[in-house]
Amino acid sequence: MPIPEDVTGEEIDKDVRQELQSLPKTLADDVARNLVMVARLIDEEPERAYAYSKVALRLASRVAAVREAAGFAAYASQKYSEALAEFRAARRMTGNIDLWPVMADCERGLGRPEKALDMAGAPEVHKLDKAGQVEMRLVAAGARRDMGQLDAAIVTLQSQELASNAVQPWTARLRYAYAEALLAVGRESEAREWFAKAVESDKDGSTDASDRLAELDGVEFVDVLDESHDAVEPDVESREVSAESESESESESESKSESESGSESGDVEDDKS
Repeated sequence: MPIPEDVTGEEIDKDVRQELQSLPKTLADDVARNLVMVARLIDEEPERAYAYSKVALRLASRVAAVREAAGFAAYASQKYSEALAEFRAARRMTGNIDLWPVMADCERGLGRPEKALDMAGAPEVHKLDKAGQVEMRLVAAGARRDMGQLDAAIVTLQSQELASNAVQPWTARLRYAYAEALLAVGRESEAREWFAKAVESDKDGSTDASDRLAELDGVEFVDVLDESHDAVEPDVESREVSAESESESESESESKSESESGSESGDVEDDKS
């Protein structure tokens, strides 16, 4: 697949670059450039990112970072079975536990929420850092909702991290998930409160909390740029038509007055004669 000339491969994380040093220089550069394209496209164009990840995988399937990147590209493209296989391979290679939450979410994507809950209760979770544990909590709550256990999903999200006023990278998503869970059981006023809290902590727009809040408030957004021209023109035309109508009306009144005046003069003349 074509890669823009400005992509050198030097843009990738230094740890990934170090992993690629086990490859011949030219091959390492090719893999690195494909991984850069995966990172660039995965959020906006996941299918294209997936295609680049397949190229990297074909060139260097024994590099853990490549297997992990392929897993995330497949995950973003909703190819959950393939993503899970790649994550498992990367974990076997490195022993790294960081992928545990996203592996559990793949189980959800495959329609196996019970398996995701089993993973949420596994000893591996205790080895995760704080961000990983919050992510696992989000996955577990999602699995509860998948199973129709809406109240249990709310309880799952209730935690010190949710109650804290400190803003962390996961705060907006945690508050958003809690608002969603509340809304699912009809607790609309509480949901609105938590969507508002999610907006406060969502500095990089990682959620659509502001849109959800607007929906609850009954706010309807209008595209001003598309409608402003059309909105002005009819007003101008209306004023012009109104002015013309008034002018015509005045002319008619004047003509009528003149006609009546002429008629009265004729009557006077007739009387005189």
